[in-house]
Amino acid sequence: MTPQKIIIDCDPGIDDALALVFAHGHPGLTLRGITTVAGNVGLAATTENALRVRDFVGMAEVPVTAGCPGPLFRPPLDARHVHGSSGLGAARLPATSAGPADGHAVDYLAGAAGAEPGEITLIAIGPLTNVALALRRYPQLVSQVRNFVIMGGSAGRGNATPAAEYNIAADPEAAAIVFGAGWPVTMVGLDVTRQARATAAVRDRMRGLGRLADDLLLPSLSGYRGPRPAPGSGPADGPAVHDVCAVAQVAAPELITCVPARVEVETAGRWTAGMTVTDFTAAPGDCNAQVAVAIDVAGFWDVVLDAYGRAAAGMDIATGRVPG
Repeated sequence: MTPQKIIIDCDPGIDDALALVFAHGHPGLTLRGITTVAGNVGLAATTENALRVRDFVGMAEVPVTAGCPGPLFRPPLDARHVHGSSGLGAARLPATSAGPADGHAVDYLAGAAGAEPGEITLIAIGPLTNVALALRRYPQLVSQVRNFVIMGGSAGRGNATPAAEYNIAADPEAAAIVFGAGWPVTMVGLDVTRQARATAAVRDRMRGLGRLADDLLLPSLSGYRGPRPAPGSGPADGPAVHDVCAVAQVAAPELITCVPARVEVETAGRWTAGMTVTDFTAAPGDCNAQVAVAIDVAGFWDVVLDAYGRAAAGMDIATGRVPG
């Protein structure tokens, strides 16, 4: 089967970094480009982190293009208390020798999709500022991408506030533009991503992955400080790798069950700005999203760890290291 071509719009971020490694390692995906946005940390840091992860795992041919330094209308919201001051927890990756590609992420997204219409799946795992501006500047983007998948939102409680998930809360107006653009959105939100936790058993399975585990996966996860679990969600044995779930939905859609719904983004509420109001009873013609509602956690980790193993093996080959 021909690998799916994807572009990832991201704000690395620990789970963003883990999602990039997964995309690189999964044989069913071809990562064509990375765009960055301010979010978990500022734009300079998210861009630097994307470059460092890219070079560390050996995908220097993938362009990294920087985008928007803040939300459309609101003050910036960051998550340094979760991801650490660098954005990558306790991981310390080598500096990159190359800077980002010329140009702006908004123009890159439109140009890449227009060059291969119907072939590229856009996966957004940060605030939706870049995507919203791309839609406003290049409305033809709606019909040129193959699919559009986000990690964001929740049909239940949030994590940035009781009502809102972080990526949507960081730029609700951008999210409202994206959900109202007339294209189908696959929303992989907290309803499933909170279940995808890097438990002690999962981390033990990572330990044989050489430099990938020792320098990136395990240190970043050790410095990941997520919020307390919501009441009724069960104990939190390890951090949730939210963003990896969105990429996994593209690579292995059988792992995540999605159902149609109408999703509207609250932008005016004093206490509820960023809430993704989800109506599963909407008539089929009114649905604008496929919303993830269940995940095969064991299957998810089998697929993810296999991809990490492939990425780690590629790093060993590139450096001449003999595994074992």
